[in-house]
Amino acid sequence: MPTIDTNIAILEFRPGAGGDEATIWTQDLIRIYTRYANKTGWKINQIDTNIIKITGFDVFNQLKHEIGTHRVQRIPTTEKRGRIHTSTATVAVLPMVSSKDIKLNLSDVEITACRAGGAGGQNVNKVSTAVRLTHKPTGITFSVRQERSQQQNREIALKLLATRLWQIEEDKKQGKISSARSGIGQAMRAEKIRTYNYARNQVKDHRINKSFNLEKVLSGDLTDLLLELTVLDTKN
Repeated sequence: MPTIDTNIAILEFRPGAGGDEATIWTQDLIRIYTRYANKTGWKINQIDTNIIKITGFDVFNQLKHEIGTHRVQRIPTTEKRGRIHTSTATVAVLPMVSSKDIKLNLSDVEITACRAGGAGGQNVNKVSTAVRLTHKPTGITFSVRQERSQQQNREIALKLLATRLWQIEEDKKQGKISSARSGIGQAMRAEKIRTYNYARNQVKDHRINKSFNLEKVLSGDLTDLLLELTVLDTKN
């Protein structure tokens, strides 16, 4: 059995239906979880544009029910006629799995150096400290720019790949997926687990059929929501 660290949660976000607004909504979701992590005292690292790592006691088990499609209904800032748009983004939550416990054929892995974007100082932006990983058999690809050292980012990339491959195998065992590319769903509106309605200032979780204050959720106050979701553990 692989060594699973539930004190680390890897969150990956992908835009779904909704075009540019879905991309904006993806970044809004990242901010929500970042704010909650800061309020909770967890450590948070930005691994890539749409991937964050949160470290804290039993963080994976506390966030595992966030997996799924998050739907937003609001008037985009670019909407001139005041029409409400519906957009989606998917959230994947994974624990950290030791790369030593997963059989990795390094000949299947291509790792190249690249320049890290965003904040972080001149060294981060001018020197090729970030790495881009591609796993040829599955087509999994992502970048890691968390650390200033290229070697450190390489090690993080391999751990993240091991975690992805472990999840794929777990999903296959449970009959949830038929291919390695469908791990977090297709982000279609019908697959939603939660709706964020700006007009009503309401967040509704469809699995438990309960609503919460949108303003609180956007500020990173997820305590009540996550507490209510613990009922899902008894249903599995």
